Amino acid sequence: MTVRALFSAADILDQIENAVVVTDATGSLLFANAFAMRLFGFPDDADQLIGRSLSSLGFENGDARRINELATQVMQGRTWEGTFATHQADGSRIYVRAVAMPLRPSTGVVHAIAIMARPMSLPARQRERGRIRLLERIGERLAHSLELDVTLRHVAQALVPQFADHCLIDLFQGNVLTRRAQLHARGWTPPPGTWAMAGEAITYPEGHFCRQAMSHRDTVLVADMAAQEYPAPSTASLDTGMNIGITSILATPLIARGELLGVMSLALSGLTDRGERHYGPDDRDFLGAVGSRVAIAIDNAMLFEEERRTALAFQTSLLPHDLPKVDGLEVAYKYVPAKPLESHGQGIQTQVGGDWYDIIPLSAGRVGIVIGDVEGRGARAAAIMGQLRAALRAFAQDDKPPAEILRRLDDWCQAIDLGPAETNGAADPPIVSCTYLVYDAWSRTLSFANAGHDAPLLVTGGEVGQMEMKHKGLLLGVRGKGIPGLPAYREETRHLPPGSALVLYTDGLTDRRQRADGSGHYSGVEVLDLLCRAVKDASDGSVEAIAAAAEQAVPGEIDDDMAIVVIRTSTNDLASTERNFPAEPIRVSEARRLAQQTFESWGMDPAQTDLACLLVSEVVTNVVLHAAVPSRPGRETTPRREFTLRLRRGETAVWVEVSDRDLRLPRIRSAGETDEGGRGLYLVDQLATRWGSRPTQDGKAVWFEMPVTSGRGPA
Repeated sequence: MTVRALFSAADILDQIENAVVVTDATGSLLFANAFAMRLFGFPDDADQLIGRSLSSLGFENGDARRINELATQVMQGRTWEGTFATHQADGSRIYVRAVAMPLRPSTGVVHAIAIMARPMSLPARQRERGRIRLLERIGERLAHSLELDVTLRHVAQALVPQFADHCLIDLFQGNVLTRRAQLHARGWTPPPGTWAMAGEAITYPEGHFCRQAMSHRDTVLVADMAAQEYPAPSTASLDTGMNIGITSILATPLIARGELLGVMSLALSGLTDRGERHYGPDDRDFLGAVGSRVAIAIDNAMLFEEERRTALAFQTSLLPHDLPKVDGLEVAYKYVPAKPLESHGQGIQTQVGGDWYDIIPLSAGRVGIVIGDVEGRGARAAAIMGQLRAALRAFAQDDKPPAEILRRLDDWCQAIDLGPAETNGAADPPIVSCTYLVYDAWSRTLSFANAGHDAPLLVTGGEVGQMEMKHKGLLLGVRGKGIPGLPAYREETRHLPPGSALVLYTDGLTDRRQRADGSGHYSGVEVLDLLCRAVKDASDGSVEAIAAAAEQAVPGEIDDDMAIVVIRTSTNDLASTERNFPAEPIRVSEARRLAQQTFESWGMDPAQTDLACLLVSEVVTNVVLHAAVPSRPGRETTPRREFTLRLRRGETAVWVEVSDRDLRLPRIRSAGETDEGGRGLYLVDQLATRWGSRPTQDGKAVWFEMPVTSGRGPA
């Protein structure tokens, strides 16, 4: 007797311990057997539910959307397999494993959907809950960083060894697929020359599971490597996989915004002892869910990295790259951008800022040293920093005292145009801290003025401490027009002994550093002590070593960008000659004779010496003709007119400086064809490398520079 004679189709469907549900093309219920009614917790008799949408019958919201996806896929003629969570009449939740397939009448066109399902066993439920927890943990880790390498490392660490023994992530860089991250269980690493290492290009042959995943844009499951053969990138790669006993593999494409970013592959092998050594359809679905989240995180990280690279390129383009070589000083500098903000309460954003530094050649071999910090972060702070640096360099060429330079820079901050996009009305001026120093290597004199910046460290005689600054000064941009009182900026002077060093830095080096044990932040006193000790330990090394030691002095990631400048004075005195002369025409020849003797003693080429002496004559003659000291009330006599000739020798140039007590600065004028004078400064301008004049405390100084290696300055 046949089964058909004993049982009708309805009897079979009602008695089997398997849910059978049939819906139409829109997902509306056509049939459900008794087990399905109990399993899914349908609220009424099946006949009363005909026509109801399956997604409205006891499924969670997220799974209701999956049912719609199920219908779309099956109506295209493909089988669907996955997991649902359904609510029972008593309020409990159970997980159901389902397979959906198309139903075709004799016409062959899909008209309905058949769904067969069973409740998951307890171990299966536990695995499902474990996957859900793992997916949540991956989501949490992906949300904590926008740095690509950190993102990839977090993904690999979350999957290995809980879900896989091997995790490989390959991303496209242009048209080249490159291994970006890999992690293996128990610290195993592939032998050199077998599997591609991080940073190396990888090519998968036709038919490889990773190639299939990228081509089909779908997760590929290799349930049993022993039952299937796949081509390998190389024979060594295949042999390594066999040696470690790879048993099963999953590969999923990484797709975001419709673009294929790369592929992620997981594998099980003999590296660990597992109860289950093979992946199944559930694992394929899980990795597909992981891959979609990872792809979005990678895409966001790549966009952020591009934005950050652009912002940093913008900022670093505004900073000096190759600092000029200056006589009598060793110089080192570092600029370090901050890490992207992650948990500082300001959202995740690109960390560019307004820290800057500069080394500015001045008259007669002197050098200007600048360090400053624009308040705030972002492109606006960097743009203001670039304008500040350009403005200060322009002001510095006037050779005014440091306090005067800062006063002009403060006026500039008050008047800067921030642009219409920055504000909806009157804009507050930028707030800036800055220290401007001028060092004369021949006299070893350091003059400076400060605008609210931290005092630099002074290293001398093996001791390290903050350089004394009597006047802290106001921050640039905060002085109001109606504020009375003392001048905002004052000049101070220090003598730097041979071999002494200064370490200038911005507050990114010292502010908001969290303690290594996580118990709050270091205090200002603690930070200064750490910094002094680190600099002292490195003080016998190069200026680059001192800068590196200062950068690493305070533990923890920096909360703000930082700039560090280290200068160290020469232990040798630089060659120079200085003499005072009465401002009389007869003294011009004496000054020229002194210059010639000095240049010859320095080993200058005779032709170059003659040219330099010619310019000395022109500058001294100009000073003699115009030197004067105005009479002071109450004085019966006028002080004797005189000038000072100062000659300086550097490594590649000589400087000549002539100073007197006349306050009038010289200027080039156009001499007529019949004029007897007016051509001296024109000659200096044409033949010297550089020339200029600057005010002094009791008059002015006119100077010019000549190269040591040739008889003419650059045209």
